[in-house]
This record gives sequence, C-alpha cells and structure tokens, in this order.
Amino acid sequence: MRENFIGLRRAMDREEKARRDAAICEAATSLVSFRYAEYVLLYASTDDEIDVYPLAAAAWEKDKKVAFPKCEKSTHTMNYHLVTSLEDLVPDAYGIREPSASLPVFDPEKESGSAVCFVPGLVYDRSGYRLGYGKGFYDRYLSAFSGCKIGVVYSDFIQNSVPRGRYDVTVDILLTEKGVKKIKK
Repeated sequence: MRENFIGLRRAMDREEKARRDAAICEAATSLVSFRYAEYVLLYASTDDEIDVYPLAAAAWEKDKKVAFPKCEKSTHTMNYHLVTSLEDLVPDAYGIREPSASLPVFDPEKESGSAVCFVPGLVYDRSGYRLGYGKGFYDRYLSAFSGCKIGVVYSDFIQNSVPRGRYDVTVDILLTEKGVKKIKK
C-alpha cells in the first residue's frame, strides 16, 4: 500500500498538486482550531508531500508560534522546535529540513496555550488512522499531545481502512482540498 501511494503522489501533475496544496492551506486557515491556536506545529514537506509552508506564513501573520519537528533517528522520536522563519530549517543527512536542536522546544505537557498539529500521511482511513513511512515518529509524539491533531491528505488518498497497530494514534480532523471531515468530537 505504501509503495502504491508513494507512486501515485510522485506521478501527480505538478500544477494539479500546487492547486490542491493551496486549497488545503486555505481550508486550514479557516479552521476554528487554527484560528484560536497559539502554537501551530507543522512538518517540513518534501517535494511530493502536501506543501504546508504557507501555513507557517499565515500563522506568523497572526502572531502565532510555529514549530517544526526534529527527529532522533536512533530512537524514532521527535521534538518540535519553535522557529521564527523558514530559514531556521536546514537539511538533515537525508535532505529533510529540520530546525536546529538549539532552538526552543515546544513541550506539550508544559505549554498552557492551545496547539494544533498538522500531521502528514501517505494515506488516511475514514477513522483518522494514517499510513506513514513506518517508523512511528508521529504516533510516539502524538500519544502525549493533547491539542488538535489535523491529518493532511488528498481526498482521493482516503481509504476505508489502512493497516494499523495497537500504538497507532488517530487524528481529530481530516483536511483535504475538498474540505474538512471531523473524526472526533
């Protein structure tokens, strides 16, 4: 399933992808959870992932704090670090942009402000479970995150079900270029 959806994403027409990505970002900024969030946790998208960088600019315009993940490959864990510019992100050994470890860490257990986390996935199911790249970084992080979890996915990449394990975490909302689907109350 992973290989299939990676292939579909890579084969997508670039203009179509840009149009869909823009529609997703526009829908994201209209979400109540985004509008009232003090912290916006994003991911550094690769060329074939949904581009959420415009959400960082929208968040900074509203004086929100923006954070991106830094992964610890040996333990399959990650922490979000607060950034003030996309220039704070530099490519790691795999070419994925990450913040410096010296930047302040967003600690979901200590921060009192509301937060939203935009969660990438290759494919989601209708229950809010995701199929990622299989290392468990997001499931580990999201298990302790109490803010709103927003799954970012193309509408035709939502399936009836995806393989999942007992530690997999669902998102609260699925966000596509066609709109929003609430998963949890």
